[in-house]
Amino acid sequence: MAQPPAAQPAAPAPVAQPANPAAVAPPTQARDAREFMRRDGQGPSRGISQVRQERQESRDGNRTIFREQDRTIIREGDRAIIRHSEANRFAVGARDVRTERRGNLAETIVELATGVRIINETDPEGRLMRRYRRDQSGREVIIIDNGPAYRHGPAPMFIDLPPPRVRIPRDRYILEANRAQPQEIYDVFMEPPVEQIDQPYSLDQVRFNAPLRDRMPRVDLDITFDTGSWQLSPDQVDRLAAIADGINRAVQRNPREVFMVEGYTDAVGADIDNLSLSDRRAESVAVALTEQFQVPPENLVTQGYGEQYLKVPTSGPEEANRRVAVRRISPLIDHQARHAPPR
Repeated sequence: MAQPPAAQPAAPAPVAQPANPAAVAPPTQARDAREFMRRDGQGPSRGISQVRQERQESRDGNRTIFREQDRTIIREGDRAIIRHSEANRFAVGARDVRTERRGNLAETIVELATGVRIINETDPEGRLMRRYRRDQSGREVIIIDNGPAYRHGPAPMFIDLPPPRVRIPRDRYILEANRAQPQEIYDVFMEPPVEQIDQPYSLDQVRFNAPLRDRMPRVDLDITFDTGSWQLSPDQVDRLAAIADGINRAVQRNPREVFMVEGYTDAVGADIDNLSLSDRRAESVAVALTEQFQVPPENLVTQGYGEQYLKVPTSGPEEANRRVAVRRISPLIDHQARHAPPR
């Protein structure tokens, strides 16, 4: 008598795909830190010229969308922004990377070499809803929770805020890292907002609204890159030690602290190239902070702004405009951070 065929294991549920055509897919495999940091004697590898050749352009209504391998640039009118998946950075040196569906959310789980897992939950539009860390014992710490900002529906990405009124000394509001001692860097990181924050904002609102970000002081890093490259040389990595020390001190004090690493370029070259390059340079700095100085990757977010927000207003080459900056953004997105006791 013929035997019935053996039962086959059920196929995993398909992962919910973002409804937003500008959303960026999460990673599917581990990445190598050499994408971001090169060794002594090594020249730059992949650069912006290769990215430009591979870039694809399309239209979505009144938006122009530029797709790159791991990024999407959206231009609408005179405004352009760049998006990427933070989970791609978490995948550097990871032990395992996978994405699962939880209801209408896509859950990307990255298991680090230490056994710690970083979980990003995104909605069908590709928006980050929650990021949390789960350690080897199963203990969880929520790092980012956009739920309060989305309580009454999707929060508008762009908001109308006036520039803040800054009443503190300039070197406590914008600090040049190459002229500062480690304690000064930490002190600027831990400064409160220069104006009162009365509501929770989403991470996207912080990313894409300069007057909101500017409510927090920042540290400008003394970091340079080869033309068209986002790889850090060993001597540039070494310059990040004091920045890493300040961030690690803050995170040890409060595991939910979040720092934004921001990339900028001068106004030379195509604006789309500059936007992509600045975003990749910010990511490289974040990878170096983690790989070389053990800054928890989940406590960092990165964003590029290209030639927007020039420090020195000129259309020509200007080293001061080719910069990376770091600021603490926890008080803008986290109720607890806004009301934390004095340090």
